[in-house]
Amino acid sequence: MTDARQVKLKPGDTIGILGGGQLGRMLAMAAARLGLRCQMFSPDPDSPAFDVVLNATCAEYADVEALELFANDVDVITYEFENVPAAAAMVLDARRPVLPNRKILETTQDRLAEKDFVTRLGIGTATYADVTSVSSLREAIARIGLPAVLKTRRFGYDGKGQAIIRKGDDIAKVWTSLATKSAILEAFVPFEREISVIAARSAAGQVECFDVTENEHRDHILKISRAPAPIPDSLAEEARGVAGKIATALDYVGVLAVEMFVLANGTGPKVLVNEIAPRVHNSGHWTLDGASISQFEQHIRAIAGWPLGKPVRHGDVVTMTNLIGDEIKDYEKWLTVPGATVHIYGKGTPRPGRKMGHVTEVRPTKGE
Repeated sequence: MTDARQVKLKPGDTIGILGGGQLGRMLAMAAARLGLRCQMFSPDPDSPAFDVVLNATCAEYADVEALELFANDVDVITYEFENVPAAAAMVLDARRPVLPNRKILETTQDRLAEKDFVTRLGIGTATYADVTSVSSLREAIARIGLPAVLKTRRFGYDGKGQAIIRKGDDIAKVWTSLATKSAILEAFVPFEREISVIAARSAAGQVECFDVTENEHRDHILKISRAPAPIPDSLAEEARGVAGKIATALDYVGVLAVEMFVLANGTGPKVLVNEIAPRVHNSGHWTLDGASISQFEQHIRAIAGWPLGKPVRHGDVVTMTNLIGDEIKDYEKWLTVPGATVHIYGKGTPRPGRKMGHVTEVRPTKGE
């Protein structure tokens, strides 16, 4: 396992990216602007990231020979999704630096381990409990109360792998519907708003955070992000401090997102950490057009051993709107909106709940 501080890429070197979705696509495009090449590894032959790179490997993550050949062709390896199989990460890590460190995935792939990690740092989260059976679920409910959210410990995203439990619900039926033997129950948080912080950390320990973003979900999928979030400066500073503390404690190299709830209580708002995403994140897409450096370029700089940039927002308010499912068919209406930039991911047929693209709108700073 290579020390991340020894990684120092130069223009012309190659970054290997695990995963071929839109995040990998945008990472490769950011790298190209800096003179760095990218090679993708994905089992999906229709991966949209394949369209923007010269070389790609289409193979299963269990294909050790394909992984070894891939590693031989690149100088450093990163990933666009957090559910990288542990065995694949080990094979790659034995041959090339993998950043962020694959050991971090052991924490962030497991919701219980992640909550325990955050709690040990003295950072607030929703009250939670480990659940492994119907009986332990009933015990957890008795302790935490209802409503509560039951989540699988692994592999959930965009609302998948979770269920809200309310008074009167059939507990046994809810447990069976989740189809898991490993879950976590979290107290339902009566939040004022949802926010996230996109933070970058270099191998040298430099941390840079983007403006705190407010997020609006529809059907458990992020629909709109706004930067900066309409919260007091003191709270924004606290949120950035939380993200920086997490990144430092993980010895993280690259970009990560920390999703948080803003609560209103008697002494003023405070934040609770909801989840950590060890990668570039949908709520940071506004940075592509709304800031002096994007989250994608910041990640590439970090894993390449280059200095991080100091993000400067371009306008008073920057809004990112996801184009989900058939909404992509109306992309033309955005093309004439002043201050709007359209991003189409090059995916195939639109499906309900599938992110097909996004639009960034920048409201210029007054006086410009």
